[in-house]
Amino acid sequence: MTSPLISATELRDLLGTPDLKVLDASWHLDGTDARAAHRRGHIPGAPFFDLDAVSDQATDLPHMLPPVPQFAADMGRLGLRESDEIVVYDTVGLFSAPRAWWMLRTFGAMRARVLDGGLPAWVAAGGAV
Repeated sequence: MTSPLISATELRDLLGTPDLKVLDASWHLDGTDARAAHRRGHIPGAPFFDLDAVSDQATDLPHMLPPVPQFAADMGRLGLRESDEIVVYDTVGLFSAPRAWWMLRTFGAMRARVLDGGLPAWVAAGGAV
């Protein structure tokens, strides 16, 4: 079994592989605008995975799993297929990315992984933003 974590150096070596997709799934408990932070800098080619939007909108409870058709449509808009190798990260290091990883795995993306240390580890390893 492949580890659910991937190091920044491993990801750097894989970047550009056709079926590799990287997602910024940052979300902040203190209300920091993660989408704005994504616009300021992210791993090349990584779209923003909005944990608030990719949730069940029919409930007042936050971050509940969305219905299958909604999740499929949301991931399609991000250019993802369940067969892709998907690496999820966040700007904190390991905070919200595991939630997105769990969602992806729950809906069948069995090649999903989490960037160990997130964006800080990526930058420390010399990765471009």
